[in-house]
Amino acid sequence: MSIKLSVNINKVATLRNSRGGNNPNVVTAAKNCQLFGADGITVHPRPDERHITYKDVIAIKSEIVTEFNIEGNPKEEKFVQLVLDTKPTQVTLVPDAPDQLTSNHGWNTIMHANYLRDIISVFKDAGIRVSIFVDPLEIMVEGAAQTGTDRVELYTEAYAANYHTNKEAAIAPYLKASKIAAKFNLGLNAGHDLDLQNLNFFCKNIPGLQEVSIGHALICDALYYGFENTIQLYKRQLG
Repeated sequence: MSIKLSVNINKVATLRNSRGGNNPNVVTAAKNCQLFGADGITVHPRPDERHITYKDVIAIKSEIVTEFNIEGNPKEEKFVQLVLDTKPTQVTLVPDAPDQLTSNHGWNTIMHANYLRDIISVFKDAGIRVSIFVDPLEIMVEGAAQTGTDRVELYTEAYAANYHTNKEAAIAPYLKASKIAAKFNLGLNAGHDLDLQNLNFFCKNIPGLQEVSIGHALICDALYYGFENTIQLYKRQLG
């Protein structure tokens, strides 16, 4: 089974918002990602709409045919309604605070088990695949399995931070987490700080990996290599 690349286009919206207007156009960016070979588009609208806006999400959904993944904190009622209205392929639940710069931790699936079970059922009843963001801890992946989620997304910042020092040690907890996911028949995604240097090693060593979501590094690389070429470079690393 090939690993899918979902391109997070939040940084395209950040660039647009820094100047105002509609350049670069995030809908065009999403369509181009699809045209250039991406398997999916990821967006993470936040309550202050500092990059992707809620209107962007609706506009993108109407223009793409590839998989659409919306990330966000379901404790925001507006986010929940947005997901239910747009019905993406997948919703990825993250425990971000409203003013958080970027995702930096996964769910405590033990402490929040009842809440997660309830909100996951809301999305699944609407026919939306659910993934929850978790740290690479066996106990958290096992806890996720009790919530009814379809998948977990492993938070890969620690892997990326330690890859160049000791890549075998860096990937070890992710391998353990992936085995727990397989044990409980959970689908497996991954994301955060994956790039052209560390992506291939991760993909080769994590069995059952289905999807990676990559934004910041890919958009940065596109400035040097071009958008279409960069997507193809990342796709090759998935092999």
